[in-house]
Amino acid sequence: MERLDLNLLLSLDVLLAEGSVLGAARRMNLSSSAMSRTLTRLRAATGDPLLVRAGRGLVMTPHAATLRDRVHTVVKDVRSVLRPAGDELDLAALDATFTIRVGRWFMESISTALVAAVLAAAPRVRIRFVPKHEKDLRALREGTIDLEIGLVGERAPEVRTKFLFRDDFVGVARAGHPMFGARKVTAKRFAASAQVMASQWGEFTGPVDESLARAGLRRTVAVVVPGFPDALRIAGATNLVTVVPRSMLGGPLPLDEKTRAALRSFVLPVRVPEIRVSAMWHPRLHADPGHRWLRTKVSECFRVSQLLGGASSAEV
Repeated sequence: MERLDLNLLLSLDVLLAEGSVLGAARRMNLSSSAMSRTLTRLRAATGDPLLVRAGRGLVMTPHAATLRDRVHTVVKDVRSVLRPAGDELDLAALDATFTIRVGRWFMESISTALVAAVLAAAPRVRIRFVPKHEKDLRALREGTIDLEIGLVGERAPEVRTKFLFRDDFVGVARAGHPMFGARKVTAKRFAASAQVMASQWGEFTGPVDESLARAGLRRTVAVVVPGFPDALRIAGATNLVTVVPRSMLGGPLPLDEKTRAALRSFVLPVRVPEIRVSAMWHPRLHADPGHRWLRTKVSECFRVSQLLGGASSAEV
């Protein structure tokens, strides 16, 4: 196949618009002789003179006249294709489906605000929330989900992340729990209290148990539930103690006032690593204008909800 020089299209568009070699040369910042050579190449490529002399000027041939609008449209499309992604985004016309994988905590605290913000600006966008059924590292890479919100942990090395907020853990029990009989909740009193644990994976151990083990202690987890609100409800109605992120106590939880009033929080007597929640996506979507806009909306929702910590939110 003969090699094509797309620069000839740009020159042809300007030549037909100017109807002058000199005018076209000025617009393209070329010498008249260089533009004349380009015109010669265009004549050879099209098999038509394109511009012919008429007195002191040049006029288009019939074939050139039929090409003018077509060439201008092609050049416009080429410029649009080669323009950096994200230069233009018509939110009203954005027709896309975004699949977001989230834990139950996010669904209960942020999803309503995100949906409202997205649909208000882009009414044709569809959002599919899917739960985290397993620790699947392939979903972002294979494109079955577009965005994940949660703890970074183990991930594919190429996955991009944006820090959203940090949180720490606190202990919670009903206000009349016997553990509060002493002045201070010690590690031994905490470990001796039967507990209800929130784990989306159904596990009976976690970071709290690792911290207790370093102190030579072990707790008894009597109940495991899928989400933190479930753990809080059970703790409020029983003598089971639970551990939840601090932000859960002030967020929009689906708890009735009676349950809230029955709960009392306390500082954990063992050191537990803080939570760092991030948004994660595959590099193939990094420059996509619609996806970039969605990531911005997610960050804004966390800020508005006052869940954002003090750290930066740099993408990596």
